[in-house]
Amino acid sequence: MKFVFAAIVALVALVAVTGFAAADRLPNATPENQVFSIDTVIDATGAVDDKTTMSWVIAGPGAIPTGILKAGQTIADVTFKDAILTNGGKLAENKNFDFSSKNMGSGLYNIEQQKVLTYASTEGAHLVGEEEYTLSVAGNYANAVDNIRCVFSTNHGSVLPAFCNIVSAKSSLVNVNSAQVSTKGQIRAVAETGDVPAGLNYQIAVTPDANSGSGFAEGTVSTVFAGSIMEARDGGDANYALSSGATWNKTSATNTWKDSTTVTGGIKTMQKAFTYSSGFRV
Repeated sequence: MKFVFAAIVALVALVAVTGFAAADRLPNATPENQVFSIDTVIDATGAVDDKTTMSWVIAGPGAIPTGILKAGQTIADVTFKDAILTNGGKLAENKNFDFSSKNMGSGLYNIEQQKVLTYASTEGAHLVGEEEYTLSVAGNYANAVDNIRCVFSTNHGSVLPAFCNIVSAKSSLVNVNSAQVSTKGQIRAVAETGDVPAGLNYQIAVTPDANSGSGFAEGTVSTVFAGSIMEARDGGDANYALSSGATWNKTSATNTWKDSTTVTGGIKTMQKAFTYSSGFRV
């Protein structure tokens, strides 16, 4: 008996702010920048082990802090990993990974990966895999006039409040016998000014291998999208905020979410999409 699952789901998370209330404020780039790309093309029959990992921490202004963030400081912590492992079978994979540590504007990203793979089992072989993106950004209070490009956007002396936010997107492939899988992921963690939002996007689509003739992908596919948000509020005038213990470093909002999906059996279609943006302008 064949079980058929069809799942088409989109999750969109937007942390939007009117005026200067609360949201992510990204660190800016260091004077020296790194840019690199890794392109992978595999067409093989047999065992395949393919992994890409990255860990990136950047803070500003100044060095990476070892304790509590000082006034005006922000820190972004990014982790990425992608792994595919087979013990045989036929695998065709095309993967492009791009990284740039430069300041990014809205719509541009520091990390981008796109991947398309097709797998067909032979002699009982199977495929397992995992892909995960995590973005953690935290910041202490800062003067708006030092962080917002357009000086007409803010009152003189207003304070951008503290925040501590983390989001992640993860997918897993377990005992896949036949499938075509395409994914796309993006992270923005560095910007020149505080009005460029943090961003994490992820998409996955699983469909049958056109050459299998069965009309179904076979195996188990799981996704988990999650976030934990802590935000303060605008403290008003900077001098007043610092002298009176105003709300710039007091938790004014918390928000946690988790979306999980698991599909097992004969898969006609599975699609998931996650979009996250958090900033003073989204």
